[in-house]
Amino acid sequence: MAEASDTVRAGARVEARPLAAPQTDLTPDASVPMEILHVDDAIVVLVKPAGVVVHPAPGAETGTLVHGLLARGFFSNGLDHAIRPGIVHRLDKGTSGVMVVARTPEAREALKKQFAEHTIDREYVALCAGVAKTATYRTLHGREPHHRQRFTSRVKSGKVAVTHIELLEALEGASVVRATLETGRTHQIRMHLAEAKTPVLGDPLYGKRPADERVAAVAKELGHQALHARVLGFLHPTSGERVRFEAQPPPDFERALARLRAGPSRR
Repeated sequence: MAEASDTVRAGARVEARPLAAPQTDLTPDASVPMEILHVDDAIVVLVKPAGVVVHPAPGAETGTLVHGLLARGFFSNGLDHAIRPGIVHRLDKGTSGVMVVARTPEAREALKKQFAEHTIDREYVALCAGVAKTATYRTLHGREPHHRQRFTSRVKSGKVAVTHIELLEALEGASVVRATLETGRTHQIRMHLAEAKTPVLGDPLYGKRPADERVAAVAKELGHQALHARVLGFLHPTSGERVRFEAQPPPDFERALARLRAGPSRR
């Protein structure tokens, strides 16, 4: 067996055999909430609620989406004991919306390739503090040097992040936007809207308390960022057919929107 330090001569044939995914013993948890939109032999498409972490991580070892999927018996063929079985993309804990999960290693690799090549259709809807502008943000993307949980475009080098923002509705002190992604960088919608001075309403990491007391009260009641992954489209990993799934925002998002549309009380 070759070592990483071995010299490779011109014309040599190199054969690589990937190692098996790291294994773990997770306890299935059927109490983890989710809405199943579609199931077949290759994939599961679901709606993740806000407040649910996608996979185990430090500080979130139990009660994740993966624990709930395991309890529903969706994994086999070598994925049932993986640390992140079938997970090919994530939504932040406070973000709700449509996700796809692979049921087989072959489906996982096919979906990962599409995400890497940015051929997935992803559309989000968000409530913003302040009136956002219709714009395309094409920036660098990297971690903030003094706040490692946050990302910023104000870096000298990094990957490119592209977000298209469309203003759907201007409200008093707030707005509704559609965000579509060309890239899938961590927090990129939240980052771009915050740097445009119209952060996602209720965003605990990138936002701040709105100056408008009524808008601030709506954000506090919501308790998480008002960001929902509404549309997900991709090539089915088995059939090759283009498929598209959609889920409307959850009730707490709709209640927040209704309160913002009502405007200030008149006396």
